[in-house]
Amino acid sequence: MTRGDAVLLGLFLACWALSLLSFTRIVWLAGSLPLTLYGYYSVAVMLGWGFGILYVRRTWGLPTPIRRRFLLIYYLGPPAILGVLRSMAPYSDQSAAPFVPLYAFGVFSVLFLVPVTMKFPRPMR
Repeated sequence: MTRGDAVLLGLFLACWALSLLSFTRIVWLAGSLPLTLYGYYSVAVMLGWGFGILYVRRTWGLPTPIRRRFLLIYYLGPPAILGVLRSMAPYSDQSAAPFVPLYAFGVFSVLFLVPVTMKFPRPMR
């Protein structure tokens, strides 16, 4: 694990903790970022595609057990950012559309799996 991976893991854990604190209403984030659904799903697309490519490039040539560990970081980490962004939406928007985070995770998953399942040629050295 490189320093960049450790920084990403720390960011994702912090976002998951903030999402949990917001869900339990210890920290009130609702209304601090009025992001439209179009913008929210655009962030889900960018995170899915970007971290899918980053996962493929980062795990190129690594053994399978190590790749599985990185899959946990790169697949389950970025949805924490989506959770924080959704908890920052106005409360009326959150209650009007409760399944938006689930759909955003689906969008993220599909776009994450596109580069992961593609066969790329080996890089020349």
